Amino acid sequence: MQVRVLFFGMLKDLVGRASDQYDSPPGANLGSIFDAYAARHPRLRELAPSIVVARNQQFAPMSTALEEGDEVAFLPPVSGGSGADPLEISTDGHYFALTRHAIDTHSVIARLLDGGEGAVVTFEGTVRNHTRHRPTLCLDYESYEPMALKVMAEIGADIARTREVSRVAIVHRLGRMLVGETSVAVIVTAAHRGPAFEAAREGIDRLKKTVPIWKKEHFVDGEVWVEGEWGDHVPSAG
Repeated sequence: MQVRVLFFGMLKDLVGRASDQYDSPPGANLGSIFDAYAARHPRLRELAPSIVVARNQQFAPMSTALEEGDEVAFLPPVSGGSGADPLEISTDGHYFALTRHAIDTHSVIARLLDGGEGAVVTFEGTVRNHTRHRPTLCLDYESYEPMALKVMAEIGADIARTREVSRVAIVHRLGRMLVGETSVAVIVTAAHRGPAFEAAREGIDRLKKTVPIWKKEHFVDGEVWVEGEWGDHVPSAG
């Protein structure tokens, strides 16, 4: 049985590749594949409590059984490829996208408006020029793109369903970004400002803990993958 295995962020650097084809015996599960790679790369075992695993773009526990042709992804803590740009989902008036170009919040807002809103709240996350007094040159963002887009859409739909808001948009940029550029935008429309502010805050907070996007920070004297943390509900490898 053959499955495709993907590695992201610091894990890609650790194992020396972004993807691999793995021949697994019948009856294998996610845990047995993780154990096989951890035997080759012991550092994976040390990081297991902070690694989560996805099967076919869905978070899954290590006991999940595998089938021929499955796609398995090992995901390091979130920190907040090629193809069509933007990669996007638009449903029920909501909008979610990943792009390698500058985020144009005005055009995103324009596609959300329907005339019934009394408030539009926009949160933009931007690249700052330092981290803990260490000067930053630029950031690189990468993502497990199909899964990231699905999770963003799930977050937005859940917020729209549980709060008194009209429409939600989440757009995240990938690739290299310079100081001052916008890396992510969360936009919410609503009849009133209170729910719009609360929903925008919830959107960025949930994105930071559940969407598989990773950040590498480049400094004058080196570079590092930024370690974040997964939300409590996401099953880990350890």
